[in-house]
Amino acid sequence: MLHINDLTFRYGGRALFEQATVHVPAGARVGLVGRNGAGKSTLFKLILDELHADGGDIRIRPRVRVGRVAQEAPEGDTSLLDCVLAADHERATLLAEADNCADAHQLAEIHERLNAIDAHSAPSRAATILSGLGFDADAQARPVSSFSGGWRMRVALAAVLFVRPELMLLDEPTNHLDLEATLWLQTYLASYPGTLVVISHDRELLNEVCSRIVHIDQGRLVSYGGNYDDFERTRREKMELAAKAQVKQLEQRRKIQSFIDRFRAKATKARQAQSRIKMLERMEPVVAVVEDRSMVFDFPDPEPLSPPILAIDSGVAGYDGKAVLRGLDIRIDMDDRIALLGANGNGKSTLAKILSGRLGLMEGRLQRPPKLKIGYFAQHQTEELRAGQTAFDHMAALMKDAPESKVRAQLGRFGFEQERADVKIENLSGGEKARLLFALMSRDAPHLMILDEPTNHLDIDSRQALVSALNAYDGAVVLVSHDPHLVELVADRLWLVANGRVQAFDGDLADYRRFLADQAREARRGGAEPKPAAASRKDERRAAAEVRAQLAPLRKQVADVEKRLERLAKAKTEVETKLADPALYSGPGEKVAKLQKELGEIARSVEDDEARWLDLHEQLEAAQADL
Repeated sequence: MLHINDLTFRYGGRALFEQATVHVPAGARVGLVGRNGAGKSTLFKLILDELHADGGDIRIRPRVRVGRVAQEAPEGDTSLLDCVLAADHERATLLAEADNCADAHQLAEIHERLNAIDAHSAPSRAATILSGLGFDADAQARPVSSFSGGWRMRVALAAVLFVRPELMLLDEPTNHLDLEATLWLQTYLASYPGTLVVISHDRELLNEVCSRIVHIDQGRLVSYGGNYDDFERTRREKMELAAKAQVKQLEQRRKIQSFIDRFRAKATKARQAQSRIKMLERMEPVVAVVEDRSMVFDFPDPEPLSPPILAIDSGVAGYDGKAVLRGLDIRIDMDDRIALLGANGNGKSTLAKILSGRLGLMEGRLQRPPKLKIGYFAQHQTEELRAGQTAFDHMAALMKDAPESKVRAQLGRFGFEQERADVKIENLSGGEKARLLFALMSRDAPHLMILDEPTNHLDIDSRQALVSALNAYDGAVVLVSHDPHLVELVADRLWLVANGRVQAFDGDLADYRRFLADQAREARRGGAEPKPAAASRKDERRAAAEVRAQLAPLRKQVADVEKRLERLAKAKTEVETKLADPALYSGPGEKVAKLQKELGEIARSVEDDEARWLDLHEQLEAAQADL
C-alpha cells in the first residue's frame, strides 16, 4: 500500500530522515511514534507531496484514495450532516448528475454506481459517526458555523472517517475529543477495513487500534510488530542486548589493546602485536541504542489537613443566572483521586471551576478550611504566558521572596534545567509550556490539584511521567481527561457529570465503556437513556467516611514507619560516608569502632522497621478486603 524507500529529508540544516525505509502493507493499522520534533507530521506532509524529499522516494499504490483530516476547520451555514455527506465527492457528483440526467441508459449506470458505493446508506453512516463523536440529532441539523473551532475539527474528523479512504492518515485525532468520543474512536478504528497510519500520544489508542508500530529513531524508520506495549517491550530488550554487546566488545578491545601495549616493542611478539592492531581496526564498534532522555515530574507534597478538605451541600451553579449543575452534594479528602466523566458541554469544566474557586455557587454551601491550597491546570492557560519572558521570569514573579536557587529547583522538578529555564516562552514547545504550567500551579504544594485536560501537548513519555508523579503525590486530585490510560492509572473514583447532576459512577472505565454502548443502543432504539449505577450520595459519603475512619490508624502507623525508614536511610548514608573517608583511620580507633557500632544499630533498626512495615501493610490489605 505504502512504500518509503531510502528517504532523506533535511530541514533547517538538520537531517530529519536519512535513508529511511519502511513498507506499510494493505490493511495494516500503523502507529507512527517518536519523540517530539522527530518528524512525524513532516513525514505525513512528505507522503501527501506537500513537501519534497532530498533523496529516496515514496510510492503509494495507484488509484488509492488517501484521506486525512483537513487542517482548517469547516465553515459555513451547511448542517453538520450535509457537511459530512459532501466529503464523499463521488457520491455528491453522482447524485447531482442523476437529478439532471435525461438519458435512461446513463441514469441506470449512475444508479448502479450509487448502489456499488452504498450511497443510499450514507446519511445513516454519517449520522452514526457524528453521534459517536458527540453530536446528537439536534446538533447534526445545526449549521457548522454555530460551533466552536474544537467542535468543528470533530466534524472534519467525521468527514474523513465517513469517506473511508483506502489509506487514512490521522495526526493526533483525539486532540479535540472528550473521553467518551475517544473511547468511541478507538472502537471504530480498531475495525477499520482500510490501511491506517496514525500519529498519537494516546497509549490506549495505540494499544487498542494498532497492529504495527513504526518508530522514528535517529532519522530511520524502524518497524515493530504488535501494539505500543509490544513495541516498548521489544525496544527495551533490544537496548539491553545492545548494551551487553557493547560492554562485551569494550572488554575485548581493552584486552587486545593491553596485549599491544605490552608486546609492541618486543621482537618475539611484534608480529602478534601487529596482527591485533589490524584486528582492532577491523572491529566494527557496536552501536548503542540511544534512549531519549526520560522526563520527570515531581509535585511537592502538601502539609496534611483534616478531612474533608472540601465539601458542597445542596449546591447549584451556572452562569448568568442559568443553572448548569444542581443538587451538588460532594466531599473531597486528601487521599481522593477522582476523574470526571461525561461528554463535553455537560458541566465538567464548570465543576472544576467551582472546586478551584473560580466560580461561585448560586445556591448551597461550600466548606473548605482556611489553609487549603488549590492548584488549577487548564490548557487555555498557555495563552496567558507572557511572550518575551522566560520560564524563570514567570516562576520568579510568583515566588517573589524566594532565592534564585529555590525558583530554579521548582522549575527543575518539571524538566526545566538551567538552559531551558532561560528560553523565551515563544520558543518553547507546546509540551514545555504545559510543563511550565504544572510547575507554576504546584509551587505552593497545593492540597488539591484540579487538572482539566492536562495531557493535550504531552508526548507518551511525559504522560507516563505525569502518571507516576500523580500517584506519588500526597494530596487530592480531580481529573478531567480524554486519555483513558491516565484515568485508569490515576483515578480510583469516577464521577459522572450528566443531565445537570454529579453522581458517583459505580464501576471502572471498562464498565463505563459498556454503559456508553448501552446508551448508544438505547438511543438508536429511541428508548429512555439508561441511568448509571450510583449509590445514594449521602449513604456513599457516610460509608466512605466510616471506611476512612477505620483505616486511618493503620495508615498513620504505616506513614510513621515509612518516615522512620527515611531517617534511618539518611543516617546510614552519613555513617557510611564517614567510614569511607581515609582520614578517619589515621585517628583514634575508638572513633572507627563507634561508627561501626552505630552502623550495626541502624541496620538492625532498618530490619525491624521493614518487618513492621510489611506486617502493617498486610493488616491494611486485610482490613480493606473486609470493608
